[in-house]
Amino acid sequence: MPATPRRAPKFGGSASHQKLLMANLAASLFAAGGIVTTEGKAKALRPIAEKLITKAVKAQEEGPMRLHRIRQIQSYLNDKEITNRLVKDLAPRYVNRNGGYTRILKLGPRHGDNAPMARIELV
Repeated sequence: MPATPRRAPKFGGSASHQKLLMANLAASLFAAGGIVTTEGKAKALRPIAEKLITKAVKAQEEGPMRLHRIRQIQSYLNDKEITNRLVKDLAPRYVNRNGGYTRILKLGPRHGDNAPMARIELV
């Protein structure tokens, strides 16, 4: 039996909705190199994107775990093209870097609902 959630749902949905939202944001980030979203979503996306990039960097090493790490990334993103781009194009840039793959820039409030906006981009 799964544990009961400790806090209320974030971003106006269930846990499965939040997982899909973060997966779509991560896929968009890897496809474009940077996206504009709300501050809360950007701050929630950062650790997820960093962990996916770390898995892709570790998948650069030859060995029995390479395919497993690629499949873990694929299972989270649900997009073969983005997974391929992350592993083949983006990860080699970060092989010699120890974390800190993303940057969050605060942009100011959004017109309409005054939500604080931010740009999250790959370094």
